[in-house]
Amino acid sequence: MKVLGIITEYNPFHNGHKYHIEEAKKITGADYVIAVMSGDFVQRGAPAIISKYDRCLMALDNGVDLVFELPVCYSTGSAQYFALGAVSLLNSLGIVDYLCFGSESGEIKDLEESANLFYYSNESFQSILYSYIREGFSYPAARAKASKYILDKDSESNNSYILKVISEPNNILGIEYIKALKQIDSSIAPFTIKRHVANYHDEEPGSLISSATAIRKILEGASEIDLSFTKDSVPKSVHDYFTDNSLITYPITIEDFSPIIKYKLLSESSRELSAYLDLSSDIADRIKNIDIQGIGIRELSQIIKTKNITLTRVNRALIHVLLNIRKENFQEYLEKDIVYYLRVLGMKKEASHLIRKIKSIGRLPVITKVSRANKQLDNLGMQMLNQDILATHLYNQVIYDKWGTNIANEYKHGIIITSTLPSDPTAPQTI
Repeated sequence: MKVLGIITEYNPFHNGHKYHIEEAKKITGADYVIAVMSGDFVQRGAPAIISKYDRCLMALDNGVDLVFELPVCYSTGSAQYFALGAVSLLNSLGIVDYLCFGSESGEIKDLEESANLFYYSNESFQSILYSYIREGFSYPAARAKASKYILDKDSESNNSYILKVISEPNNILGIEYIKALKQIDSSIAPFTIKRHVANYHDEEPGSLISSATAIRKILEGASEIDLSFTKDSVPKSVHDYFTDNSLITYPITIEDFSPIIKYKLLSESSRELSAYLDLSSDIADRIKNIDIQGIGIRELSQIIKTKNITLTRVNRALIHVLLNIRKENFQEYLEKDIVYYLRVLGMKKEASHLIRKIKSIGRLPVITKVSRANKQLDNLGMQMLNQDILATHLYNQVIYDKWGTNIANEYKHGIIITSTLPSDPTAPQTI
């Protein structure tokens, strides 16, 4: 039995994701696909446009066998920590043979060469990176300059080509995945698939493969005419969800959390704000000097960002304020086990034996019922899980406030179970 791991957000699921699953299974010869998926908040510093359970169902309907939730402290982290959390979770399953991800390069040797250069460099990439940030460069510019600095020290490297490789967003994530595999000494073998048609930030829909950014732009419009433009870009089951649930369970945007975020920004001091992950004292001071009355969170983020503080970092910082994710707690997670549990969101019935095998290996507790988690986890594990629970409860409350739709809370919402067997009911179940 061969098992393929993928790391994803599915925000939302589209044809590019389906292509990735099918090609990855073909390349690796895997029998099963396990996804580590972000929950209700994602890496760009925003809520997912559709809830984690509905995105989990989309994945199970389109080639994934088992879905685990990436803890929110990692799903909203920088590329380095997003990758480290997700790879550590996959590795802790004990049954994953391959990790396959999309990239602009499409060549695993290019990404491995880049990862090796930074991982094995005698110079600390992070220290060089932050020295450029302190000089006033933005994070992307500082990363490029730090990379060039290290490359110039290595006479055998192809500087111009590697600099091109590390400039693309999915290449960057791929490099971080490979670095994380090395950091935790994992036996999981990495593979990559070249992205086709749509680029990561493309905002216009394509005919068959559109970027998630382009599809989200349409979903936020949420009119029947707009939704027709997604028909060729997503699997039928996903398009059916779009049409059946528009203005009922989605779209959810960062502006929907504006009152809560503003309350916290107004009620806490600069010192208290600077304790949150990704929120420096400089950002905290900027926030306290802004009159936030009458402006939305997107506009506020634009005002806070500077030449050396990127918009994405500001967005992540505000999400960490919303979800009470503090630097001190995050550092505790990193210093010990990185991940502390395996939270199941959904599975196919035919893959239930994978859960049994993961449990028998026993590297980490498998959480299928949140109400029993306190009997399985230590204090640090419960602290991490409670952040996930808070994130989903806030998200569900926004769905109710915005659309009047009541979603079961985390203590009552079971895992999603589907089946591909003709004799079984086609409707998804929860337990």
